[in-house]
Amino acid sequence: MLKHVTFLGATAVAAALSTGAFAQDVTADTVVATVGDTEITMGEVIIARTQLPPQYSQLPVEALFDGLVEQLVQQQLLADAAGDPSPRTAYTLMNERRSLLAAEVVTEIAESSVTEADVQAAYDARFVNAEEIEEFNAAHLLVETEEEAAAAKVRIDEGAAFADVARDVSTGPTGPNGGDLGWFGAGAMVPQFENAIMALEVGGVTEPFETQFGWHVATLLDKRIQALPTLDDLRPQITAELQEAAITVRLDELAAEETITKPEPGQFDPSLIDATNLLD
Repeated sequence: MLKHVTFLGATAVAAALSTGAFAQDVTADTVVATVGDTEITMGEVIIARTQLPPQYSQLPVEALFDGLVEQLVQQQLLADAAGDPSPRTAYTLMNERRSLLAAEVVTEIAESSVTEADVQAAYDARFVNAEEIEEFNAAHLLVETEEEAAAAKVRIDEGAAFADVARDVSTGPTGPNGGDLGWFGAGAMVPQFENAIMALEVGGVTEPFETQFGWHVATLLDKRIQALPTLDDLRPQITAELQEAAITVRLDELAAEETITKPEPGQFDPSLIDATNLLD
C-alpha cells in the first residue's frame, strides 16, 4: 500500500526522467528505476497505480509517481532479501498467476464473442412468442360484514364516488387513499379478488364478495397490456448471458483438448482445505 512508502529517494528518478525519458517515447518497458540488477519499468508503475484505492486520486500525480516508484524500490529490496519464497508464498504466486492469466482469457472472450447483432437476435428470440400480459388498476373497500359491504355498494350505485365511500368505511390499509391498489398483474391478488376484477369492464363495480380478509366491493379503474422491456433495458443482462455461454463453450473446447484428472470420491479428506499447517 502506498501509505507505507516513505516517499523519499524518488526525486532523483523523477529528475532523470525529466531530462532523459521525456526526450524520447516512453513505453511500458521504459526503465524508471533499478535495484541492483533488477529493472523497474513504467509498466510496473502503471499497474501499481491501478491497484491504489480511489482516495489516492486526490493526490498530485507527481506525488503519486514518486511514491509508487519508491514503493516498488522498497518492495524489490525486501524481495531480494527474502531469498527463495516460502511454501505459502510460492503457492500463492502459482494461484495468482493462474488467476490473472485465466481472467485475461475470459476478458478476451467476453469482449470478442458477442456482437450487437447477437444481442438483437437473442432479444428477438426471447419475445417472438411472448404472450400479452394484462395489468389492472383497481380500488376496493374492505369491511367486516356482508351487510356493511352491501350498504356501501348502495351508496356507490346511488352516485357516491367510490373513493369517497372507501375513505368513509374501509378498514383496509388503502382506505385513506380511496382504496386505490395501483397496478397489478395476474397472480398478485387472492383468487376471489382477481376473478372479481377480471370480470369487470373499466368503470364497473363488483357486488359484495368475501375473501379471507373480509368483505369487499371493488372497482376496475383501468387496464393495460404490460409493456415489454426494451432492448436497452435488457442489453446488459443478455450480453452477460451470451458472454457466459461463450466462455462455457471455450472451456469445453479446451477441456476436450487436454487430459484432465480429478480426485476420486473419498481420495482426500475434504477438511484438508483448512489445513494451513501444511504450508509451514
